[in-house]
Amino acid sequence: MAQVTLRAQSGRSAGSRVSGRIRRGGQVPAIVYGKGITAINVTVDHHDLVQALHTESGLNALINLEIEDGGEMLTLARQVQRHPFRNQIRHVDFVRVDLSETVEGEVPLHFIGVAAGTKDGGIFSASHSTVAVEAVATNIPNFIEVSISELRLGDVLRVSDLPVLEGVRYVEEPDEVLATVSVIVEKVEEPVVALPVEGEVPPEEAAAASE
Repeated sequence: MAQVTLRAQSGRSAGSRVSGRIRRGGQVPAIVYGKGITAINVTVDHHDLVQALHTESGLNALINLEIEDGGEMLTLARQVQRHPFRNQIRHVDFVRVDLSETVEGEVPLHFIGVAAGTKDGGIFSASHSTVAVEAVATNIPNFIEVSISELRLGDVLRVSDLPVLEGVRYVEEPDEVLATVSVIVEKVEEPVVALPVEGEVPPEEAAAASE
C-alpha cells in the first residue's frame, strides 16, 4: 500500500465564508479526527491533496499528515467532497489510523479475461466495480483481480467467489451478486392493429356481408 506525506496547517476557522476564501487560495478545508484525539480543523494544498489521492492505492493510500504545530499523524482520507462539475475537491475528512486496528475500505475489482458465455451470445454485466473490505490499513489491497473466463450463460459471480486474501475480510454478504452473464432476450414487436374510424365498417364485416 502506498504511503504519502501531506502537509497541513492548523488553526482554520469554521464557516462557509472562510472556507470559500480558503478554496480561492488554492487550499482545501479539512478536518482530522479519530479515536483518542480531539477533532482538528486544518487546510491542505489542493494540488498536493490531488497527488496524494492519485496513487495506485486511491482513497486507501496511507497519508502521513504533517500538521503545523501538531506533529505527524497517520491517516486515511474519507468523505471526500467534490465540486459537482469542476475538477475541485471542496472538503475532506482525515481519519486517524491505528495500525493495530482494522478499518474498512472500498477496493476496485479488476475483471480478468473474457466470460465464456459471451461466445454463445451472452452479455457480461458487472453490478459492482468495487467491494468493501475490512483489514488493517496496511493490508488493504490496491485492487482485487477476479478471473471471469469460466463464467457461462446464466452464471453469477458472488462475493463468495472472490479470492481469499490473508488478513482481509469481505464486508458484503457472501451471496451478494457482483456480476452476471445474461442471455440476450430479443423483443418481439406485436403487429399494430388499425382501429376502424367511426362510421366505417371493419373490412372483415364488410367481406362477410357481401357473401
